[in-house]
Amino acid sequence: MSTESAAAPPASAAAPPLTSVFVRLKLSLLRNGLRQSTGRTLAYVGSIVVGLLCAAGVVLALTALRGNPHAGAVSVLLTGILTLGWAVMPLFFPSGDETLDPTRLVMLPLRPRPLIVSLLVASLIGIGPVFTLALVVGAVIAVAHGAAAAAIAVPAVVLVVLVCVSLARAVATASVRLLTSRRGRDLAVLSGLFIALGAQGVNIAAQKLGRPDGLSVLEPLGEVLRWVPPASAIGAVHDAGQGAYGRAAAGLALTALALALLLWWWQRTLTTLMTSPDSSTLQAVEKDSARSSGSGERGLARLLPGGHTGTVMLRTLRYAWRDPKSKMSWAAALGVGLLVPFVSSVQGKGSIYTAFSASALLGMQMYNQFGQDTSAFWMVASTIATPRDAYAELRARALALALVAVPYVTLVVVGTAAFIGPWSDFLEVYGLSLALLGALLATGALCSALFPYSIPSEGNKNVAPGQGAIAWFSIFGGFVVGAVLCSPLLALTIWLHVAGLHGLLWVLLPVGAVYGLGIAEAGLRVAAPRVAARLPEILVAVSKG
Repeated sequence: MSTESAAAPPASAAAPPLTSVFVRLKLSLLRNGLRQSTGRTLAYVGSIVVGLLCAAGVVLALTALRGNPHAGAVSVLLTGILTLGWAVMPLFFPSGDETLDPTRLVMLPLRPRPLIVSLLVASLIGIGPVFTLALVVGAVIAVAHGAAAAAIAVPAVVLVVLVCVSLARAVATASVRLLTSRRGRDLAVLSGLFIALGAQGVNIAAQKLGRPDGLSVLEPLGEVLRWVPPASAIGAVHDAGQGAYGRAAAGLALTALALALLLWWWQRTLTTLMTSPDSSTLQAVEKDSARSSGSGERGLARLLPGGHTGTVMLRTLRYAWRDPKSKMSWAAALGVGLLVPFVSSVQGKGSIYTAFSASALLGMQMYNQFGQDTSAFWMVASTIATPRDAYAELRARALALALVAVPYVTLVVVGTAAFIGPWSDFLEVYGLSLALLGALLATGALCSALFPYSIPSEGNKNVAPGQGAIAWFSIFGGFVVGAVLCSPLLALTIWLHVAGLHGLLWVLLPVGAVYGLGIAEAGLRVAAPRVAARLPEILVAVSKG
């Protein structure tokens, strides 16, 4: 027995500290990832260089603000934006860091509390934490004045970095099963839209801040954010430099409390994740079985017409909601259609005529209808034998698009008239918008028949190789023809303005609605026989991806 005891190694030697294990694991993942290919190594090194250059630029800019009366508001706002980025990035890029997925550790005999400490320390290794540290250091340099502010700056920097990393980890843990599901991948696809909207917001903010008194507009927002953790820690440094030690202590305490709450939430969600069954398997199957055993149609299907028309409409709307490529296209059209009037208004160049963007972008969703089905189009093709069948298919798809487009166009035109004005032009713009929508439905149906192209189901490309010219000609050529089809209404509008008959501009609304409906119907009837005649060619074209 004594021999066995002597031979047994100490517990510390048999089980090294968990934190060091996870740190080595993180470094191993980074090293092995870089060994996969030279391109990945160059991309990673390039991202490090770009990140360091950006961090250096931000630090220099914040240091230059030292002594500026608005330095506190700028530093607090940048910290708030940085925290928001940490909160949403795990949702949009869940595969960017393999260690963000705690389900890989479910089968290991690990307790949540030491596991959280180890994951938190390992999470501090990477480009993101280094960039965050640089920005926060620059923020405290800009606002720290005096020995008291310098003393508070050290714990403030540590707390801000820990809160940002803990927030990202907690969000990733709470939503990991969503992020690894189909809906999570769809959310990642939509990240491009949010980035585009954010970039436009940054552009608008830069224009506003470029004015001589631009930084002063940040003061009201800064007063609010200075009490929101972790920006409150930066506000505490600023208050300590101003001699407001009570406010400084309160701001620092708020950030420390936020860190404690985040760690508690993270531990609770991690415990639930490691001890509860995966609802995406057994429970999801049970829900689907219960749903399929129910009687009658549910949801949107109950509101659509019966027969073939309703079936095609429901299929089109489900594609728009479930297929990542279709969802991205629809989301971009809906988002940009709202963004164009808003941006023009903020820039001081607002016009109610910017509401035409809603009709233009939604109407273009009618283009390449069969390519959106990809290789599954052969099932649709099997139901088309005559021009009448093709007309029924195109009409149902156009009705599904109009079901979303008409209320959306109405909302955008009403909102633009309310925020930009004048209301006297509302009926005119609304009528022309409906006419443009109808014209694009017509040309979209015809281009779908004459210029079909494939949309690859994998990757980021929206056009199969070798079909780029077809896609460009279909979209832009069809859009030009659609604008030409609206020329009679444009001529009527110009004549009423030139003749001074402003009291009769209201007729453009009913005329535009009837004209749009008529031109869409005519386009569908012209396109239907061409779809029936070119069905084999369309099937081959859309199946290339």
